[in-house]
Amino acid sequence: MLTGSCLCTAVAYAVDADVERIVHCHCQTCRKTHGTAFSSVASVPREKFRWIRGEALLGAFESSPGKFRRFCSRCGSHIMAERAAQPVVLLRLGCLDTPIAERPQVHIWRSDAASWYDPGRQHPERSEGLT
Repeated sequence: MLTGSCLCTAVAYAVDADVERIVHCHCQTCRKTHGTAFSSVASVPREKFRWIRGEALLGAFESSPGKFRRFCSRCGSHIMAERAAQPVVLLRLGCLDTPIAERPQVHIWRSDAASWYDPGRQHPERSEGLT
């Protein structure tokens, strides 16, 4: 079972399935939504996904026709996205609380990628003064 929550923990979900395929999406919409170089997502079966708490606190934004991005209206964490007619929902893996062993399998929309990020470049470890 997977569990996830927003930054303020007011919204939480559970999924009775495993993550099977992790994707890094570099499209402009994902970059702007998350304020990052890419969004890490995994699809899970809709019937295996359920809200544990805070569903009434969810906000939604229709970023493209029929695609709704759901986020906590208190802290702003983007938690999942869905298209009503699809049998899966997209988990935003930054909100996942359960440790997983899977690793990213693909980068998509690299043609839309941030000019300042190259996924093939190695960076030195350093965290002082960055938080």
